[in-house]
Amino acid sequence: MDGIVVAVSRSETHTFSKLNQTSIQLLTGLGVEGDSHLGKTVKHRSRVAVDPTQPNLHQVHLIHAELHDELQAAGFEVAAGQMGENITTRGIDLLSLPISNKTISRQNSSS
Repeated sequence: MDGIVVAVSRSETHTFSKLNQTSIQLLTGLGVEGDSHLGKTVKHRSRVAVDPTQPNLHQVHLIHAELHDELQAAGFEVAAGQMGENITTRGIDLLSLPISNKTISRQNSSS
């Protein structure tokens, strides 16, 4: 099975869950256009309180749908975007990616 994008999501406000979209625009060095985490500097409120000039290392959040499967098997109801991810994938071993490869350059992605 080839890896696929199951869903893309974003939220303009700092909410835990993100709404699924038909597409998102990824902006190099910034993140997801229209998402509350967009920017070169940190956006998480707790980190901003410590040092608002910190680099934003969480511009695009990825979660593998296999994690959703595991949680559902354990009795939790969870769907794409509910854990705050921008991109939900299937068939891609995200956990084995080196940190440097978790940065996605500009491209369009759709479900």
